[in-house]
Amino acid sequence: MPKMKTHRGAAKRFKVTGSGKIMKNNAYKRHMLESKSPKRKRNLRKAEVISSGDTGRVKRMLGM
Repeated sequence: MPKMKTHRGAAKRFKVTGSGKIMKNNAYKRHMLESKSPKRKRNLRKAEVISSGDTGRVKRMLGM
């Protein structure tokens, strides 16, 4: 059986924490920022843990 290849697009978008959780950056902060409140834009800066439903699929893409 050959080695599993890492999905390079996923590898650029997701990071694994020391405890094994998968983090992602938020969407909706690229354009049309004048209409968004400062609080909303500030909260979009922070990375967050992906939803539990996506965890298995992302781990498979990352070769875990």
